[in-house]
Amino acid sequence: MNIPTSLKIHHRISIIVRFILGAIFIAAGIPKIMDTAAFAGVVYSYQLLPGMLINIFAITLPWLEVIIGGLLIMGIWMQGTVILYNLLIIAFISALSFNIARGLDISCGCFSTAPGDIIDMDTIFRDIIILSASLYLVFVVFIKKIPASIFFSENKKK
Repeated sequence: MNIPTSLKIHHRISIIVRFILGAIFIAAGIPKIMDTAAFAGVVYSYQLLPGMLINIFAITLPWLEVIIGGLLIMGIWMQGTVILYNLLIIAFISALSFNIARGLDISCGCFSTAPGDIIDMDTIFRDIIILSASLYLVFVVFIKKIPASIFFSENKKK
C-alpha cells in the first residue's frame, strides 16, 4: 500500500502530540488522586459547583484525566478520547477565565493540590497552547482520518 508522505508526517507528529498531551493529563491527575481531600478544597474554591457535587467531582475528574491521558498515549478509542480531551481543556479554560474575571485569587489545582499556584493569564495561555495541540489531533483523527492500522500493515510488508 502506497501511503502519501503528508499522511506519514501527520501520523508521526500526531504520535508525539499524543504522548505529550497524554503525559500532561496523567501528570495533572496523579497528584489529585493522591490527595483527593485537598483537591476537593481546590474545587470548592472555584465556586462553580453546588456543595453536594464537589466531592464526586474531586474523585472522578483526576481518574478521568489519567484514563484519557493513558488512552491517548496508547492510541485507543481515538475519536472519543480526542473529543473528551478537548471538552475538558475547554472546560478548564472556561473555569479559569470565569474566576479571573470574578477577581478570585485561587489556586489552580492543575498539577498540584498545594496552595500557591494562583490562576492568572499565564495559566490560561498555557491551557490555550494545550488546546491548540489537542485541536491538531481533532484534525488528524476527524479530517485526515489517519488509521493506525495502515501504518502498522505497511511496516509488516517490509
